[in-house]
Amino acid sequence: MIFICVKWKVKPEHADAWPELARDFTEATRAEEGNLFFEWSRSVEDPEQYVLIEAFRDDAAEAHVTSAHFKQAQADLPQYVQETPLVRNVLMEGDHWDRLGEFEIS
Repeated sequence: MIFICVKWKVKPEHADAWPELARDFTEATRAEEGNLFFEWSRSVEDPEQYVLIEAFRDDAAEAHVTSAHFKQAQADLPQYVQETPLVRNVLMEGDHWDRLGEFEIS
C-alpha cells in the first residue's frame, strides 16, 4: 500500500471548522475504490494543525490525484491553510494495521 501522512497548518480562524471544510474531499476520497483509510486528527499541542493519515492500494494513487474531487480540493482548500502542507509517503507491504505488540492487551 501507499501510506501517506500530511500535516495541514490551518489558519486560526478556520481551525475549528476544518473538518467541515474538508468534508466533501474526505467523503469522496473514502469512497474511492482503492482507498484503504483516510483519517484526520487534530494536534493536542497545536490546535491549528491537523494530521491526515491515508493509504491507498498501490495502483490507486494516480486515480486519487487525478480525480475531480482532488482537483476541487486543490482549488478550495488552500485559502484555509497557512502554508503548503508537509507530506511523507512510503510504499509498505500489506494493506492493514498491525497490532502494537509492546502494548498488547490480554
